Amino acid sequence: MAIEITKELLDNVSNLIANQKDTALLNLFTDVHHADIAEVLDELTFDDAVYIIRLLDSETTSEVLMDVDDDVREKVLEQLSAKEIAEEIDELDTDDAADVIAELPEERKEAVMQQIEDEEHAKEIVELLRFDENSAGGLMAKELVKVNENWSVLGCVTKMREQAAEVTRVHSIYVVDDSGKLKGRLSLKDVLMASTKSKIADIYIPRVDFVNVHDTAEDVANKMRKYDLEAIPVVDELGTLVGRITIDDIVDVIKEEADKDYQLAAGITQDVEADDTILELTRARLPWLFLGLLGGIGAFLIMKNFEHTFKENAVLFFFTPLIAAMAGNVGVQSSAIIVQGLANDDVKGSVNKRLIKEMLLATLNGIALAIVLFLFVYFSDADNDLRISLAVSVSLVAVIIVAGLIGTFIPLFLDKRGIDPAIATGPFITTSNDIFGILIYFTIAKIILGY
Repeated sequence: MAIEITKELLDNVSNLIANQKDTALLNLFTDVHHADIAEVLDELTFDDAVYIIRLLDSETTSEVLMDVDDDVREKVLEQLSAKEIAEEIDELDTDDAADVIAELPEERKEAVMQQIEDEEHAKEIVELLRFDENSAGGLMAKELVKVNENWSVLGCVTKMREQAAEVTRVHSIYVVDDSGKLKGRLSLKDVLMASTKSKIADIYIPRVDFVNVHDTAEDVANKMRKYDLEAIPVVDELGTLVGRITIDDIVDVIKEEADKDYQLAAGITQDVEADDTILELTRARLPWLFLGLLGGIGAFLIMKNFEHTFKENAVLFFFTPLIAAMAGNVGVQSSAIIVQGLANDDVKGSVNKRLIKEMLLATLNGIALAIVLFLFVYFSDADNDLRISLAVSVSLVAVIIVAGLIGTFIPLFLDKRGIDPAIATGPFITTSNDIFGILIYFTIAKIILGY
């Protein structure tokens, strides 16, 4: 059941908590999706959120904890005992459980792990904690349904039932050999249609997409997106099936990566949120603002060197913002397309081919815009000076071409060096293109006008 988060609802919840109306609170959240409950907790005071967490049953609480804001979850976990956290961990799939454990301080991790009653569950969590959180091993869950290729269909069904009891949702059935190596996948339809005496080896599908435990989260996301997978098996270096990754985990990865790229494109160098402290926000924003300041100083020095050209042709000054803006816009457009292509693994071909294509595109766009600008400058200038119109319009074409090449080359260069290319769509591109744009503009103007 969906629930609408309104002020009246939040006030009602707060009043029920203040009056310790536990039964009414439980009735209010009956049949409400855990994501909606998490949204309510995010809007409440911290003490009220902890009150509700302790009131709900362990299964609901564990699901809610995975959906609340990271800051809220961190504070809630600080208030829960090691035994209380362990009870929630027992209700979570191994991947989510490992994520919660990883957020705890080192001294609490051991205490919580010792309180987990299911020893097998605890061992699997420990195994997952060995992997980097941004790798396939760090994303995978150990819960899955697998069958041996040598089993009969009848025996297979029995084993599948036992394993399915531990899996929230069965997306796929995987086939392994006696040593646990992934061999393929099993169609439920084929199981139902086959004779109960048939061997799994005779009916399974040998083609199956998989990832290695050390593959990056981005690689996993790209593969699942490319092949429209709801789940993908994970193997180790020997090809042994060790877990699976489901689409809900990949959606989180895609969102986090998009948020990070958006912040980089906006000139924010750290992972921050709107409710972070002023100091944290300042540290994240100041470096790129400082770069913008240096860019402005650079543009000033360039313009100062062309002071005589300004004096003789004052009208040039009024087109400086236009040239700088066009350089920045074209650069950001070009880099954004390349960054998006790199993120989706759609960028094919050599760097030179990309640069040539962008140069041709920029030339075509530049000429079209320059014609409009030429006519505007010529007819708006009282002296109808053809040289001024030519200087401004030619500069625009040159600036657009250079900006397009810079916007294309820098993301490709950064990607080759292992640096996130999303950084190229922010102030870095804008500032560099502003400087180059102004330099090109006044150089061409000086050549054409002879000053």
